[in-house]
Amino acid sequence: MPTLLALDASSSACSAALLLRRDGAEERLVSRFALTPREHTRRLLPMVDEVLAEAGVSPVDLDAVAYGRGPGSFTGLRIAAGTAQGLAYGLDRPLLGISTLEALALAAHRRHGVEHVVTAMDARMGEIYVAAWRCRDGTTEALLEEAVIPPQRLQLPAIAGQGGWYGIGSGWSLWEAMPAEVQAVVGQRDAESEPAAEEMVMLAARDYAVGARTTAHEAQPIYLRDEVAWQKGK
Repeated sequence: MPTLLALDASSSACSAALLLRRDGAEERLVSRFALTPREHTRRLLPMVDEVLAEAGVSPVDLDAVAYGRGPGSFTGLRIAAGTAQGLAYGLDRPLLGISTLEALALAAHRRHGVEHVVTAMDARMGEIYVAAWRCRDGTTEALLEEAVIPPQRLQLPAIAGQGGWYGIGSGWSLWEAMPAEVQAVVGQRDAESEPAAEEMVMLAARDYAVGARTTAHEAQPIYLRDEVAWQKGK
């Protein structure tokens, strides 16, 4: 089991998490999370220091560094990517970029055992970042690709049963703007939760195991909105 560090600053929250296993001992997870709007630059590295110190791990013990690659706050994504990139460069370790929307889906699954999850984050300008997932036994499978759209345009894949979807993320604060068909099939929603490094480090362990890593210079936030603008301009 590799020793992995994850960090995230994609929303109003800031977080860091460490996943490790030593000498045949059980897997251990150490994390920090705080709602710190506009304080990510000041809080992120101290959080990293705290989780390393609590776990008794030195930076040189890390096998890789993961970061919330987006979508999310443009500034926050750059902070997390830049911090992770700096650590990876200094330690000569690989990077793993983790979807913030997938991390939210895993959080809903871990907390509530739900299987079908719609993750939505407020993208401002009357839009949401959205994706849909099937979650089973701690794994995630994308059912709707990540996109940035007005909430009025949200459409969900058909699944068995009404009210079978669980909605999580700040985008659900725009519930009233979503289509009636969506409201009919989303039985529960949580508009307060933000992406967290705790789930990201678990997803990073999965990706690390299959070799899905990049070099430090390849750290790249995923904004989605820029991609949409580029496609329209082609």
